[in-house]
Amino acid sequence: QVQLVESGGGLVQAGGSLRLSCAVSLNIFSTVAMGWFRLAPGNQRELVATITSRHTTNYIGSVKGRFTIARDNAKNTVYLQMNSLKPEDTAVYYCNSALAAYSWGQGTQVTVSS
Repeated sequence: QVQLVESGGGLVQAGGSLRLSCAVSLNIFSTVAMGWFRLAPGNQRELVATITSRHTTNYIGSVKGRFTIARDNAKNTVYLQMNSLKPEDTAVYYCNSALAAYSWGQGTQVTVSS
């Protein structure tokens, strides 16, 4: 069973930065497109950023230029560098394959104060 373990969240002031990490127990990790998702109260879970096996990245418009997704295939880990954080970025952040093929992990809470 694939395990997804997110970490790195916290409380930060608007304009601050956080770096999220996600350890993935998947022996074919290097071949799988991965994504970061977020779930805010009252909203549906949304896909924020993706990275393919060839490191091609995509972002939703609201985070483009502020967030950077990266992966380290040697460590089976995917990262999300979040800069210039805004209160509307407050959510629980999850990683999964880009198609959300695996059971969700516990997520990591990101809270941005104004």
